[in-house]
Amino acid sequence: MPKQSKSRARNLGDEDLEAISRLLDGWDGKLSWELLIEAIETRLKARYTRQALSQHARIKLAFQLTKERLTGQPRSKQQGSAGLGATEAQALLERYQRLEGENARLKAENERLLEQFVVWAYNASNRGLDARFLSQPLPRVDRDQTKLRPSRPSKL
Repeated sequence: MPKQSKSRARNLGDEDLEAISRLLDGWDGKLSWELLIEAIETRLKARYTRQALSQHARIKLAFQLTKERLTGQPRSKQQGSAGLGATEAQALLERYQRLEGENARLKAENERLLEQFVVWAYNASNRGLDARFLSQPLPRVDRDQTKLRPSRPSKL
């Protein structure tokens, strides 16, 4: 029987990375790469391997932070509080946990970007570029229609 080749999933773009990070931010329960792959397949309609996902620093970091958050989380969830129904309290708890996960991920991403900025600043100073030169505004973009010059009459 001939082996069927599977079509390759599309490359992950910024929107896909954001969707996967948000998925991990709101993750509740057991987390494994296989469970994440299945959830991504359901949401993005594309199947990726663990290796493909972990090559993206943003996904790898979000996965690690979610794993840490889940292992530090108490097993039994508190139901109901301050006059809220059980479902309302559960929804609020889930939203809180998702926001906590997102906050931790964004802090880690911000730290990584700050480290990248320090590297760029060091390399720029090695090249003799000062902060004033690097802080120059970008050139203004002229979005008006290009003005055509009148054509010169040709001499025959």
